[in-house]
Amino acid sequence: MDALSHLLHAVELTGAVFLDAEFRDPWCIEVCGGLMRMLMPEAEHFISYHYIAEGRCRTRVEGGAAAELEAGDVVVYPHGDLHVMGGSLHQAPVLMARLLKPVKEGEVQFLRVGGDGAVTRIVCGFLACDPRLCRPVLAALPHVFKVSIRGGPSGEWLERSIRQSVIEAGSPRAGNEVLLARLSEVLFVETLRRYMEGLPSGHTGWLAGLRDPMVARALSLMHARSAHAWTVEKLAKEVGSSRTVLAERFTHYLGQPPMHYLAKWRLALAARALRAGNERTARIAAQVGYESESAFNRAFKREHGMPPTRWRREARRKPPEARAK
Repeated sequence: MDALSHLLHAVELTGAVFLDAEFRDPWCIEVCGGLMRMLMPEAEHFISYHYIAEGRCRTRVEGGAAAELEAGDVVVYPHGDLHVMGGSLHQAPVLMARLLKPVKEGEVQFLRVGGDGAVTRIVCGFLACDPRLCRPVLAALPHVFKVSIRGGPSGEWLERSIRQSVIEAGSPRAGNEVLLARLSEVLFVETLRRYMEGLPSGHTGWLAGLRDPMVARALSLMHARSAHAWTVEKLAKEVGSSRTVLAERFTHYLGQPPMHYLAKWRLALAARALRAGNERTARIAAQVGYESESAFNRAFKREHGMPPTRWRREARRKPPEARAK
């Protein structure tokens, strides 16, 4: 698998579609993360998105410029920012939460609001993820971005599938909830791919690094075999480069040397294992690539500010939104 596939596989995204909305001009709404928190109270981080199925509108996050959206666009808010959307952003927005009935997990609500003007139809969804494991991708993304999924076989299939599944969401057919969740995840991956392909030359960051064959191969190896006893020399040999060239290119794109990146990834994997299960820290240390428990404890404390056993206790006591910080 490529590096992006490895990372997303490890992250275990959980997706959902919760709203099929038809807005008529004039309209303006404000969307916050409280809706997603109601659906998945245990999730630590949310990535929200809107797929514009018909019409056009505008959106803006606080402190940002307005973006124009049209049919076929997917607009993504990777950091869960409060945002407004509307045919016009000049009127006072209505809180989305006030327009909906109590939201239930797996339910797609149908909403019709606004005046009697032009129609914009939007499908709204979100993905929940572990913010530590998602950090490489999240750090490379702005607070809001859009791509068009219209065009090409993958885009046509995805648009048709989303529309049909949303139509059937209220039917008694088995599996609709799972199907919509998977479509939500596929939509996000396709959006990421198109965003990455559209990055300008000279751009840096994790996603831009995937376009460099040498850096992409190194990332793929580290994510595929994160517990392996990698060194820069071993990585360089695998990617067909010198140690110096690999270190320079990797640092140029990701802002840190390869071994620093690998250490942070291993400790993120360890944090997930600590929170999710009851395995001893010595076993977790070995699973993520540390030869001794003491070395793991020191590294974990440097990264997370406390020893692993204490971190586990406190992480389980904290509410999800506090754990994510």
